[in-house]
This record gives sequence, C-alpha cells and structure tokens, in this order.
Amino acid sequence: MTQSIYIQPISTVTGPQAVEGDAVRLGGSMAYAREFAVITREGGKVVDRQLATSRSIADLLGGLPDDLAAEGEAQWSNLSTVHEPLQCGERVIRLDAPQIMGILNVTPDSFSDGGKFMDDPLAMQDQAADMHEAGAAIIDIGGESTRPGAAAVWEGDEIKRVIPAIEYCKGMGAAVSVDTRRPAVMQAALDAGAAIINDVSALRHDPRSLEFAASSGKPVILMHAPGPSNEAAEDLHSNADYTAVAFDVFDWLKERRDAALAAGIARHNIVLDPGVGFGKSVADNLNLLNALPLFHALGQPLLLGASRKRMIGALSNEAGSNKRLGGSIVLAQLGMDAGYHLLRVHDVFETVQARNVWRGLRDAGVTDFTGLPG
Repeated sequence: MTQSIYIQPISTVTGPQAVEGDAVRLGGSMAYAREFAVITREGGKVVDRQLATSRSIADLLGGLPDDLAAEGEAQWSNLSTVHEPLQCGERVIRLDAPQIMGILNVTPDSFSDGGKFMDDPLAMQDQAADMHEAGAAIIDIGGESTRPGAAAVWEGDEIKRVIPAIEYCKGMGAAVSVDTRRPAVMQAALDAGAAIINDVSALRHDPRSLEFAASSGKPVILMHAPGPSNEAAEDLHSNADYTAVAFDVFDWLKERRDAALAAGIARHNIVLDPGVGFGKSVADNLNLLNALPLFHALGQPLLLGASRKRMIGALSNEAGSNKRLGGSIVLAQLGMDAGYHLLRVHDVFETVQARNVWRGLRDAGVTDFTGLPG
C-alpha cells in the first residue's frame, strides 16, 4: 500500500532571532515556523509521526525510504519558497506580507448581502470604491452564489452581472479577480479588465477551463470543494468524505496543482485555497484551520476565505452573516499567523486595520529582538 508524507509546521515564532536562527520563513511571508511534524500516512491512517527543526530535518528525511525522502525534501524546499508577485495588468501584488481581497457579490442570493449590489448599481459602485479606498489589493467579483443549495446560473446571466462591476473597478484602478467556474465568463471578464481567475471548482467544472486558463497567462486560484467535477453536478458541497480533512485536502490540492502545471499554467500563477466552508462540517473546518501552515508544503501562494462563514455563526449562538465580524477577524489573524498571502473578506476596512497592526507586531518581532543580555 502506498505511503504519503506531509511536513506540517506546528510551532511559530515572531522571527528567527527568537530561536537563534532555527526557524523557517513560510512561503516568503512574515510567518516563521520552528518545529515541524513529519507525518507518514498509509491507507489514510497515520503510521508515523516524528518531530524536527531546520537543524535536524535532513537527518530525519535521510532515514526514510527513497520515495518518501524525495517527496519530503520537495515539501521541505516548498515550505520556504519565496513567491513572485502576482502580475495583474498594471498592478503588481506583492506576496511578502498579507494582502486583502475584497468580496463584491453581484448576485440575487448571496448569503451575506442578498442581492444589494446587483439590483443597485450605485450601491455596487460605492461598495467597490469603499473597499478600494480602504486598502483592498484585489476586488473579487462574483455573479453566482456558491452557498449550499444555491440555484445554477446561466453563463449569459452571469456575464451580464459581473461585467459592469469589473469595468467600474478596473476604471478606478483596482486589480480585479473574477469568481467563476465557466470559461465563457472567464473570457468576458478578462476582456473587461479582470486579471485573476478565481475558480471554486479548481478548474474542474468545465473540461475547457484548464486549457483556457493556461492560454490566458493569468493567475488562477484553485479552491478545494469536494463536489463532483462535471457541468451537470452543481453542488460543490456534496461528496464530502474525509479520513483526515487536512491531509485529504492537501492531497486533493496537490493533484489540482499538478493538473494545472500539466495543462501549461505557470507555477507562479497558481494560488491554492483550502476551501473553508465548502463541503465541511464545523469540526472539519476547525481541524482544517488549525492545520493551515501545512499547505505551504505545496509550494504555492495561499489564499484563505473564511469571512462570515457559517461556522462562525455556529460557534456564536447562530449569529447572522452580518454579525460575524469578530469571528472573521479572528480567522483572518489565524491566516496571517500561518503565513497566508491573500485574505478574501467582506469587511475590508476592519481587516486592513487588523493586518496593519499585526504587521507592526511582526516587524517589531524581526527587527527589535532584545531576548539576549545586553
């Protein structure tokens, strides 16, 4: 039976000075990890778990079978990969500190804003401008709700919804991503000025998507969702069956990364998203969130989308989607602590403020270490 290996960062520090240099900078971010669990699975079950630091990892990996050692060495290298900025037309999005992606839904049935920005163009423009001025590096525009039970949308209607918003955001100088699963919508969005493709089906929904994304030369965001991979299957939340959710999602994203590479998508243009809230119970989401640093071992920029998710309501007396700011900020900070490069959020001003304070603390941790005697 085939074995799989995973290198999971399990302790973080404010900077390498705090541990005499025995730390790894995760994904070129402002997060540093000192201890790592090297985990082996077989048949879905963990059969071995050993701890290492940067100073002992080579010996540990050297004692493993050749195939596991090779994969382990690749993951170890991936953990410290410094990622290129995302090229978004005239905009360049650096990935050496957390960047905020603002959510702009132009749908009639969004779980968070209920069609407010689709029915009122002025409200949409005001929301987009507010997010841009508050410091959103990217505005993510979607014309199809992906909440559980949402109705399917014809691509023509989806195009009519997103194009005015994309053109407006592009016109005010924002970098724009389009949240869609359909190549025709991707094409129309890119023509209108979008610079990133954000596909919650990880380019599985339409068999033409991989080829289109590769030919576009644009960055793509591949999100984990367990639903079936065909156009007739609309429910992204179905088919969820996990042995260990974090490792299962890791394997799934690894396969989608490799499929994207095989299709010709440049490695620096692939962003991965573990898909919090998609086909996952509250317990699944909590386990996944606690394992966020693991995904750096895939060697790609990482996005976290946990804003206003149902799990926050489930943990706070079923608070409605518009009363989940506190929980959303906690999860955004968790993502920053884990070295995530992009945070997809509804509440841009508050999250940018939290990010700026967090960054100040990290800058101080790296540049003003006073732990040794003077």
